[in-house]
Amino acid sequence: MHHLYRLRQRLLTGLLHPFLGARQTRLKLLMVLWLIPLLANAQGQNYPTKITRPIRLIVPYVPGGLTDTLSRIAGPYITEEFGQSVTIDNRPGGSSTIGTQLIAKAIPDGQTIGMIDAAFLINPTLLNKVPYETPGDFTPIGLIAIAPLILVTHPSLPVKNVKQLIALAKKQPGTLNFASAGNGSAVHLAGEQLQSAAKLKLLHIPYKGTGQALSDAVGGQVHMLFLVQGTAKPFVASGKLRGLAVTAAHRTRSMPQISTFIEEGLPDVEAATINGLVGPVGLPVDFVQRVNRTMARSMNAHEQQEKLIDYGAEVATNTPDEFRLWILNQMQKWAKAVKDSGVHVDNN
Repeated sequence: MHHLYRLRQRLLTGLLHPFLGARQTRLKLLMVLWLIPLLANAQGQNYPTKITRPIRLIVPYVPGGLTDTLSRIAGPYITEEFGQSVTIDNRPGGSSTIGTQLIAKAIPDGQTIGMIDAAFLINPTLLNKVPYETPGDFTPIGLIAIAPLILVTHPSLPVKNVKQLIALAKKQPGTLNFASAGNGSAVHLAGEQLQSAAKLKLLHIPYKGTGQALSDAVGGQVHMLFLVQGTAKPFVASGKLRGLAVTAAHRTRSMPQISTFIEEGLPDVEAATINGLVGPVGLPVDFVQRVNRTMARSMNAHEQQEKLIDYGAEVATNTPDEFRLWILNQMQKWAKAVKDSGVHVDNN
């Protein structure tokens, strides 16, 4: 059955491409088509999927980050559900496109799934070339967690809250800077949202990853940056960095003493990192539902909620249909953020 999905995607892409001069228009149309229920999925509901081999869970990053950690938390629960071991397959590179392409090109038999993060949503408009169609080449399984970001500054910067930061930045336009893990990353676009919402002019300093950006922030070489709370928490607790606000709808359990950007009057500063499970287009519906129910049951257990708090994340499970709509909504949001930032990465 999976070859019908591949044929459908090739036909849609080939037919649409000549008539859609604007990349954004083509992307939007493909997103609309992703909402159309597929006959093969409906037919597959009556046939229980048999998983006979270890399940491969692809992580498009090196071991150790939040995406990898959540995959290793999820693995044993999936094993328990299907009676097959789960192998974590780390495939970093290409701004996560190498591993994500492997998910897209896998046979949709339930033997291969993948853990995505915000790059899945950002890359279609950020990168010049993506070797798969987002979201059309994927089956949504379910959202797992959302990790709000926190804006931190070096203590030498004479500000203790967002209002003071805005006042200082407007007094010295173009002199304050913010670091990020790289152009187009969620933490970079959070900085762009701050500039847009507060009408500021800040200098963006992109790094190749969080490590060096964080090191320079602690050392005072850069003024500020956005981080996931799990990374920032020990530095804020020790006084090496100062936490100003989080990009959450409410104060977080991880750092409840830090106000939200909503409280600071900047609700549009909302960028966050996310993690969820997807598979290749055409995954059997019963398999998707079983994985989704397993994740909802296990991740909402008190033990796992507490564990995620340590990482600065919050459990945020939903159904496959809800995840499908959520992905579409988030892709539009990130497309606007990328456009507003003026950033475009040529990865040819």
